[in-house]
Amino acid sequence: MEQLLGTSLPVFIVLTLIIMGFAAYMTGQSLAVNWHPVWQLVIYCCLLGFANRFLVFSLFEGELLSLSGYLIDTAALLAIGLLAYRFARARKTVAQYPWLYERAGPFGWREKQ
Repeated sequence: MEQLLGTSLPVFIVLTLIIMGFAAYMTGQSLAVNWHPVWQLVIYCCLLGFANRFLVFSLFEGELLSLSGYLIDTAALLAIGLLAYRFARARKTVAQYPWLYERAGPFGWREKQ
C-alpha cells in the first residue's frame, strides 16, 4: 500500500483526506457559490494534488515523484471538491430562485410543479 500511495496510510488519511480534503471542500464550495464553472475545480484540485505531494515529501519523507500517489491523492481531492461543489450549487440555486426550483436531495434540485 505504501508503494502505491508513496507514503504510509496514516499520512494519507490525515494529510490528504483531512487537511487537504478540507481545502478541496472549501475550494469546491467557493467556486459553486460564486457561479464558477466546474472545470476550474479540476485545475485547482490538480494544484492541490501537487501541494499535497510536496507536503508528503517535505514533512514525512514520502516520495515526491510518485505518479500513482499523485493520481490517487488528486482523485480523492477531486471527489471531495466535486461533492462540495454540487452540494453548494444545489443550495445556492434553490436559495436564489425559490420560485423556480426546490431541493431534490442534498445534491440536486428540480423545477417546481
